[in-house]
Amino acid sequence: MRSEMTRREFSVALGGAAAAPQAGPKPNIIFILADDLGYGDLGCYGQKQIATPNLDRMAAEGMKFTSAYAGSTVCAPSRCCLMTGLHTGHAKVRTNGSDPIGPQDLTVTEVLKGAGYRTALYGKWSLGGIYTSGYPLDKGFDEWFGYFNQSHAHEYYPEMLLDGRREVLIRGNFGEPTGKRKVYVHDLFTERALRFIEQNRQNPYFLHLCWTIPHANNELGRSTGNGMQVPEDGPYSGRNWPQTEKNFAAMLHRMDADVGRILDALKKTGQDRNTLVIFSSDNGPHREGGHEPDFFDSNGPLRGIKRDLYEGGVRVPFIAWWPGRIEAGSKCDEPAAFWDFMATAAELAGAKVPVKTDGVSFAPALFGRPLPKREYLYWEFHERGFSQAVRMGRWKGVKRNAEAPVELYDIESDIGETKDLATANPAIAARIADIMRTARTPGPERKKKA
Repeated sequence: MRSEMTRREFSVALGGAAAAPQAGPKPNIIFILADDLGYGDLGCYGQKQIATPNLDRMAAEGMKFTSAYAGSTVCAPSRCCLMTGLHTGHAKVRTNGSDPIGPQDLTVTEVLKGAGYRTALYGKWSLGGIYTSGYPLDKGFDEWFGYFNQSHAHEYYPEMLLDGRREVLIRGNFGEPTGKRKVYVHDLFTERALRFIEQNRQNPYFLHLCWTIPHANNELGRSTGNGMQVPEDGPYSGRNWPQTEKNFAAMLHRMDADVGRILDALKKTGQDRNTLVIFSSDNGPHREGGHEPDFFDSNGPLRGIKRDLYEGGVRVPFIAWWPGRIEAGSKCDEPAAFWDFMATAAELAGAKVPVKTDGVSFAPALFGRPLPKREYLYWEFHERGFSQAVRMGRWKGVKRNAEAPVELYDIESDIGETKDLATANPAIAARIADIMRTARTPGPERKKKA
């Protein structure tokens, strides 16, 4: 699926298929990314205790993907896969704390900007801070308002943020002790996104809204035992739950309400029928900041959580909404992954990208057609030793570390990955082991938790 052509050659056709011709105006594309949200955290994916009416509405009016995969099982590499169209065996950023992406690392934003799109990013960006080659304004974004770096992004009441290339003080937070700060900056990112939607009615645009919810404030969690930070715990104040879990549920309530505000703004301004909105999460649920993922069954029927390459660490909620184009209440059971987004966005925009990507466009699925065939999906992870995973059709192979044997699961009949079938299927296990050897190239890896 990869070629020897460089990622800067815009003149080549999209890998596997020519870019689709455009009939009518180019669609707006909004990608909303939650942080550490589990497969089972939304009502439309089986959540029973936390209400998510707006995301449930989004799924009812659009398409729910049941086998969508994040790029990795932690933040930074997952976002790198989303932006560059490469899986973690080829992407520049393969761990939290890696070097930033470089000038040679083409992003989907640069592809869309080259196709005439206005582009904006609000919230968390893990691929390069200010004065680095991966800074958002140097990777295709016209507007950028967010955190200084990956660790800073886990503060919900920071004293400062970056707006373009300027450091800005947050009034109500700057100079105040932690417990006295007033501005929950998640709300600022939402307001900026709503303003961008209002001001760009005449332009095709790509809006990337990267909320931190429900990631823990880990520093606060270490000092107080509760890193689930939110202004109030309503509407769950009266529940007989631990305070951390009330806060977690309230964070999801706030996020869900803001998704509703985004969808309503598109309808109010008449942009809904020319706008694709995607909602997903960068990896599986966390056990951080005092939160226990088992309390709300955050990974649903899946095994594992954040930092695992079992399904619970990488299979994520993924909802696509486009009234009049995507059939309401539809579902896609075919596997799709974050590194497919570049090919998809380019096809929808009528743009061309280098063929040196690992993705295929999932645009056909949005319109009720089969996805292009491919042999496998691949992941690798560099914390707690070197682990790998491959999905090949109904089969999922996992290596817990470099010396471990391949575990083999039939995830169509055993979604919880409970029965290792490697001994009974040696040829399949051997093929997956071969993919694990050949699907990657050496890359810069540094271990750092975040």
